[in-house]
Amino acid sequence: MSANQSPAGQQPTATYDSAFLKACRREPVPHTPVWFMRQAGRSLPEYLKAREGIPMLESCMRPELVAEITLQPVRRHGVDAAIYFSDIVVPLKAIGIDLDIKPGVGPVIANPIRTRADLAQLRDLTPEDVTYVTEAFGLLTRELGATPLIGFAGAPFTLASYLVEGGPSRNHEHTKALMYGDPQLWTDLLDRLADITAAFLKVQIEAGASAVQLFDSWVGALSPADYRRSVLPASRKVFEAVSGYGVPRVHFGVGTGELLGLLGEAGADVVGVDWRVPLDEAARRVGPGKALQGNLDPAVLFAGREALEVKTREVLDAAAGLEGHVFNLGHGVLPTTDPDALTRLVEYVHTQTAR
Repeated sequence: MSANQSPAGQQPTATYDSAFLKACRREPVPHTPVWFMRQAGRSLPEYLKAREGIPMLESCMRPELVAEITLQPVRRHGVDAAIYFSDIVVPLKAIGIDLDIKPGVGPVIANPIRTRADLAQLRDLTPEDVTYVTEAFGLLTRELGATPLIGFAGAPFTLASYLVEGGPSRNHEHTKALMYGDPQLWTDLLDRLADITAAFLKVQIEAGASAVQLFDSWVGALSPADYRRSVLPASRKVFEAVSGYGVPRVHFGVGTGELLGLLGEAGADVVGVDWRVPLDEAARRVGPGKALQGNLDPAVLFAGREALEVKTREVLDAAAGLEGHVFNLGHGVLPTTDPDALTRLVEYVHTQTAR
C-alpha cells in the first residue's frame, strides 16, 4: 500500500490529505504546495557539512546520511514535500555499470553503450540491488509523518544519453546518431532502461514514496516528432508499470516547451514546466486532466526580495485557473543560492495562496 492511498474500509494514511497530494490529484488545497528540485543539497551549509569528504555515489548509498540530507530542507524551509536524496545514475551503478560522478563534470561512464553487444551491461534491477534505498525510505517515512516523500528516477532517454555519450553532452551527437542510425538498437536500449527505471521506482513506492517524479533532463534536445517516435513508448512503459500503486506520477524535462503535451501523454498525472513557458500557456499545451508543477526561474532567487516577490506573483497569477498547481522552480536550486531566499519564498507562496 502506498503512502498516499486511502483504501476502502481503512483510514487515510498520514500524507493523504497533504496539500501536495491534494494538488497532484487536482483537489482543493489550503494553500499552493511548494517544494524545490535539488532542495536536498548543494545550497545548504548543513548539507555540505554532512557530506564533507564523502563521494556523491557513496553518499547516496548510506541510508542514515540520505535520510538526514532529505530532511534538511523540510526542517529549514518548511516545504510541503521532501524529495529523496539520490542521483539518476544510482540504479545504473546498482546493476554494475562502471561509472562515477566526477565533481564539476557529472556522471562519467567507463564503457559507453554504442553497439548491440554493449547492451549486455544492462541486467535487470532487483530490490536486493538497492537495499539501502528501502532502508532510507523506512527511516524517512517514520520521521516525515504527514509530509509526503517524493521518489524519483531518470527517464530512459536521459539515462540512454549518459550511457551512449559516456557523460554529459551539449549536443548529444552520439545519442542522436544511434537513435537515427540504428532505430532497433535504440528501441531495445530504451526498453531495457524502462524496465530498470520502473523497477527502481517500484522499490521506492513499496518502501513508502507518496509520489514519484521521472526526470527527463535532456529530452528537450528532441523535436516533438522524434520524441513521439523514439522516446514516448519507453517513458509510457515506466508510467504504466507503476500505475497500479495509485501514487501521483510527475514528469519533468528541461527545455520541453514544445513537448509538454507529449510529456502528459506519456502517462504523467502532473507535468513539470520549466521557466520558459507561462503556466497558463503550458496548461493549454498539456490539455485538461493534468496538474502542473513549476515554474519560477531559479536565477530569480538572486535578484532580491522585491523582484522575487514580483516574479513569484506572476507565476501564481498564471496558475490561477489551473485544476492543480504545485509551486516549484523551473529547474533545480542553483548551488550558490541563499538558503534564506528559499525559506522566504516558501513563506510568501503559502501566505499569498492561503484559502
